[in-house]
Amino acid sequence: MSKEAVRYDASHIQVLEGLDAVRKRPGMYIGSTSERGLRHMVFEIADRAVNEVLTGNASRVDITLTPDGGVCVADDGPGVPIDEAGDVGGPGLETLLTRMGAGAGRSDRHDVTAGFCGVGPCVVNALSSRMTAEVQRAGARWVQEYTRGVAVTPLTEAGPSTGSGTTITFWRDADIFGTAEYSFDGLADRFRELALLNRGLEISLTDQRYPGDSRAERFRFPGGARDFVAFLDAQAATPTSPDTIGFECEDPRMAGTVEVAFRWRGSGEERIQSFANSRPTIGGTHERGFRDGVAASVIEYARARRLLPATDSDLVADRIGVGLTAVVSVKVDQPEFEGSTREWLGNAAVRACVKQAVKDHLGRWLGENPERAAAVIDRIVRG
Repeated sequence: MSKEAVRYDASHIQVLEGLDAVRKRPGMYIGSTSERGLRHMVFEIADRAVNEVLTGNASRVDITLTPDGGVCVADDGPGVPIDEAGDVGGPGLETLLTRMGAGAGRSDRHDVTAGFCGVGPCVVNALSSRMTAEVQRAGARWVQEYTRGVAVTPLTEAGPSTGSGTTITFWRDADIFGTAEYSFDGLADRFRELALLNRGLEISLTDQRYPGDSRAERFRFPGGARDFVAFLDAQAATPTSPDTIGFECEDPRMAGTVEVAFRWRGSGEERIQSFANSRPTIGGTHERGFRDGVAASVIEYARARRLLPATDSDLVADRIGVGLTAVVSVKVDQPEFEGSTREWLGNAAVRACVKQAVKDHLGRWLGENPERAAAVIDRIVRG
C-alpha cells in the first residue's frame, strides 16, 4: 500500500456544523432510529410541557398521534416566550427549537425528564421532515414552521387568542427512520409511570392513526406511589396485608424527598421498582436503603413479640422480600448516577435516609396492626 493511500492529516477531518451532526449520527442523540428512537422523540417534546404542569403553570398535557403520521404535543400553560431572549428568562420559541441545549432542564429534583436522553426539542426538529409550532400568549396566536431543523417561515402573528398554551407538531423524517412506527403501548407505559410518580400530573394520549380504531388513555393518579403498587398488583393474588404501607417525606441530609409504598402479597416473587428523579433505576442506594429498612423493622418487631424463635438467626432480606410489591422513589437535588445509562443511583446519604424512614414507618404500622403484622411475620418465618 502506498504512502499516499494511508496518509491522514487535518484535511481528512470533517467538521459538522449546527444540527448536521444530529442528522448524521441520530443514534447518538436519541438512542436509535427504530421505534425506541421515535419514542424518545415524543418524550423530548413532552418534557417542557410536563414540567409546566408540575410547576403549576399548566393543568395538563395532551399528546395525539395524528392520522397523517404526525405527533402533536399540547399544553395549556402560559405559552413559550416569543422574543429571542425569552421575556421570562427562558429561551424564545425559535431558540428553543433550533439550538442545542436550549431546552435543557435544571437537573434538580423538580426537573422531570420523560425520556432518558435530555437533548432537547431541537434534536427532534432536526430529525423531522416538518415541524409546526403554535403559541397562544398574551391574547395573540403565533405560528412558525420548520423543515429538518431550520425555520422556513418567520414567527407570524396569526390572530387573537382567548387562551394560552403551546402546541408543537412534528413528522418524523422517513429518510432517517424508514418504516418505523410509534408504539402506543410503549408511550403509554412511560406516561403512566410519570403520572404515578408525580401526583399533580395529568397526561392524555390519543391515537388517531387508524380510522375506526381510535385509542385514548388519560393518566392521573392522586394516590402517587400507593396507586403505583395497586397498579402492579392488579393481576396478583389477594395481598396477605390488605393495607398498602406508604409515606412521603423530606430529608435535608439527602437534599431531597423519598416516597415509598409497599405491601405483601400471599405469594410470589419480590417485585420492587425504584426511581430516582422519576427515572427508572435497576438499583442503587435508594433501593438498598429500602431493603435495609424493611429488614431492620421486621426483625426488630419479630424479636420483640417473640414471633421469631430465639434459636433462629435473623431473617435474611431474601425471605422478607418474598411476595413483596414495592415502589421506591427519591427526588434529590444532586443525583449521582453511576454509568452512562443513569440506571444506578450512587448518592451515599440516600441509603441511610431511606432506611431510617422505612424502618420508622413500617415499625409504626406493625405496632398499630398486630393481627396483620402477625400474618406477615408468620408467612416470612415459615418461608
